[in-house]
Amino acid sequence: MTASAPATWFVTGTSRGLGLELVKQLLDRGDNVTATTRSAERLYAGLAGADTSRLLALTVDLADEAQVRDAVRHTLDRFGAVDVVVNNAGYGYLAAIEELSDSAARQTFDIQVFGAWNVLRAVLPHLRARRRGHIVNISSILGLTTMPGWGLYSAGKFALEAMSEALAAEAADAGVKVTLVEPGYFRTDFLSTESLALPSATMDGYEPIRAMTRDHLALQGTQLGDPVRGVQAILELVDRGDGPLRQVLGSDAHAFASAKVESLRADLEKGKDLAMTTDFPQHL
Repeated sequence: MTASAPATWFVTGTSRGLGLELVKQLLDRGDNVTATTRSAERLYAGLAGADTSRLLALTVDLADEAQVRDAVRHTLDRFGAVDVVVNNAGYGYLAAIEELSDSAARQTFDIQVFGAWNVLRAVLPHLRARRRGHIVNISSILGLTTMPGWGLYSAGKFALEAMSEALAAEAADAGVKVTLVEPGYFRTDFLSTESLALPSATMDGYEPIRAMTRDHLALQGTQLGDPVRGVQAILELVDRGDGPLRQVLGSDAHAFASAKVESLRADLEKGKDLAMTTDFPQHL
C-alpha cells in the first residue's frame, strides 16, 4: 500500500454514511475502490466532484451469493487483486422483539450476517492465496451491548462479531488480518427514517420503546461522532496493520463498552459459586 502501488479496496454499503465517506477518502488518496451498493445513482450523487476513475461501482444484492461472487470477479478483472475488504452494509431496526416479523428479522440477517458471509466466502480464497490482506467488519457498539428496542440490530451485529473473532484466528496463519470496528453514534443519516426501519405495527406495553424511538430520531444531526474522523481512524488501522481485533470509535462507544465489561465481570463473580458446582467431583 505505497504511493507507487495503490491498494484495492472492496467495500459494501457505500451509498451513504460511513461507507460513502470511506469511498470519498479512498479515491482522494488514489486507491482503487470497488463499491457495492443497492443504488449506484445515489452513490455517484454522493461522490459529485470526486475523481471516480479508480472506482468500480457495482449494484449488488449481498444476499445473492452469485452476485457477490461476480462482484469479486469483476474487481479482480479490473484491478488484479484485492487488498482490503470492508463489510459495511446494514441498517438499523427499532422494535421490541415481540413486534418483529419473521420477514423483517430475515431481511436484517440477510444483509448484516449472510451478506457479509457471502463476501468472505468469495474473497478469502484470493486473500489466502496471496497470503496477505485485511478484512474490516463494521460492527457497532451494539455488537458488544444492547438495549430495549435494538434486539434485532444487535443480534445481527453480535453474530458478525462471533464470525469475525473466529475468522481472525482461522486466517492469521494465511497472513490475513481481521478487524472489528465498533462505532458509537456518528453524524450520518443512520438515525433518520431513511436508514432506520420501524415496525409496520406496534403493540401496547412497549411505550418506553416508542419514546426511545422518538428520542433517537431527534438525535439526528447532533451525534458526537464525526464521519470524516471516523473514516480517518479506519484508514489508520488498516495502514498500521497492528491494531486490536476490536476497535471502538467514539467516546460514547468507549463508555458503553466499558460499562459492558464491568457488567460482565459482575455477572461472572455473582455466578461463580454455582458454576463451580457443575463439574464432576475430583477425587484425590
